[in-house]
Amino acid sequence: MIELPENLVAKLDELAEQFDVCQAQLLTPEVAADHTQVRELSIRRAALERVVAPYRAWASTRAAHVDTASLLDAETDNELRIMIREEIQAIEAKADMLAGELQERLVRADDDSIGSLILEVRAGVGGDEAALWAGDILDMYRRFAVIREWTMEDLDITPGEQGGVRSATVSISGEGAWSCLGYEGGTHQVKRVPATESQGRVHTSTATVAVLPEPKEIEIDLDVNDVKEMITTATGPGGQNVNKVSTAVHLIHEPTGIEVRMQDTKSQSQNRQKAWKLLRARLYERQRAEQEAERAENRQAMIGSGSRAEKIRTYRYKDAIVVDHRISRSFPLQGLLQGELQGLIDELIELDTAQRLAAL
Repeated sequence: MIELPENLVAKLDELAEQFDVCQAQLLTPEVAADHTQVRELSIRRAALERVVAPYRAWASTRAAHVDTASLLDAETDNELRIMIREEIQAIEAKADMLAGELQERLVRADDDSIGSLILEVRAGVGGDEAALWAGDILDMYRRFAVIREWTMEDLDITPGEQGGVRSATVSISGEGAWSCLGYEGGTHQVKRVPATESQGRVHTSTATVAVLPEPKEIEIDLDVNDVKEMITTATGPGGQNVNKVSTAVHLIHEPTGIEVRMQDTKSQSQNRQKAWKLLRARLYERQRAEQEAERAENRQAMIGSGSRAEKIRTYRYKDAIVVDHRISRSFPLQGLLQGELQGLIDELIELDTAQRLAAL
């Protein structure tokens, strides 16, 4: 029968305690009256339950194994001993199955617990066609969010001159959002005849996607005194003034040099709220990457978010397929563009989980 390492059992006990705390908090009147807390705690509880449920089942099975083994030691009747041995074998098989399931879920526990993220789409090489392509990518994620019943909020959108977007920053929240979309960071290449092409030639353009887990304020080391805030008038293409009132917010985190500008709305307070939200996400991602680098030398911590592959996929309009280079698989083009990403993402999760387990 598979025995789990002591450090892993200690971590599982800690997660089980966190699950019980989430359960208790969700029953309090204070939390029940706060929709934001209910959503965050519900996502956290669901992520923890995926690990805690098989762990408690494994612990119960292990206890049953000990009790049954003691019966075997005390029994002298041969027929009864045969029956007890068969029962022990069945218990061991169940315990091994639960242990395998538990380790697979455990390596993804951090990812599953993150319920909101910042997604940035930017036009890459390809001029106006790149902006059109970036807009298509953004629409693909909008459709996927609708299918998954996630909440998507625009933070900052810069349109392209002939359509699409030069850059777009959005916030997405909902159960499984980071687990799924965390694999989308990288370069998305398209090969097609663009609407801007008069000769019918196939062009290659790109859009880049960045995905940042959105932290709670308590999860990030951010001193507001380290942030320089400036309020200016909003500007448009070419630098001309498009807003006579000072509503644009520019934040600079001086220790790291991370900058955020937000001018999406005509409300200074809304721009400030969105700017701080984005700054926290970018700073959190930086801190998380530094922690991951430190842990990379020793994967015995058993839990952690693996790094995402940089090479993403190519969208081939002529062949009506999309090739994901990380798994060397092709998928129907139109289905993906309509937001049908789950099948592709499930294969990426399977590959990522196997790699993390191999690194333990």
